[in-house]
Amino acid sequence: MLEQRIRQAIREVPDFPKPGINFKDITPILSDHVLCRDIVAELCQSFQNDNIDAIVGVESRGFLFGMMAAQELKVPFVPVRKKGKLPFQTISYAYALEYGTAEMEMHVDALKPGNNVMIHDDLLATGGTAAAAAELVQQQGATVGGFSFVIELAFLEGAARLQQYCKRVVPLVSY
Repeated sequence: MLEQRIRQAIREVPDFPKPGINFKDITPILSDHVLCRDIVAELCQSFQNDNIDAIVGVESRGFLFGMMAAQELKVPFVPVRKKGKLPFQTISYAYALEYGTAEMEMHVDALKPGNNVMIHDDLLATGGTAAAAAELVQQQGATVGGFSFVIELAFLEGAARLQQYCKRVVPLVSY
């Protein structure tokens, strides 16, 4: 079963990035090309009937499987990055973090009005970063067709925060 294989591959790093946090490290997954292929296949199968026009990947680990899924679905891949990292004209969205704020950007020509977009990131925690990506998608006149994640920390209830953008929130593994 894919979920069990993912769970076995994820490395938990205690007290990272700060004491009390048990970081879910997906880098061991990347050393298993078969597991990577199977993750991409599952993500694509989950959205195969949704007429996805583009996949938005959230910096930086959302680029890993998001790009591969875009290739598999034969749709454009759109990076969403931290402020100041994209070279062309951008739109931006600032949002609150636990301690401070962050700002994400997307190129102004990344999506077309009416595009149906899947937003992908490696991990769903509180949903703030994925919600920021959804705001950028909507600023472009596109629609959020769904969210996909390798891991969900369900106890943080990030999926509930994303419901205002789309009811389809698909994690492969939940903790």
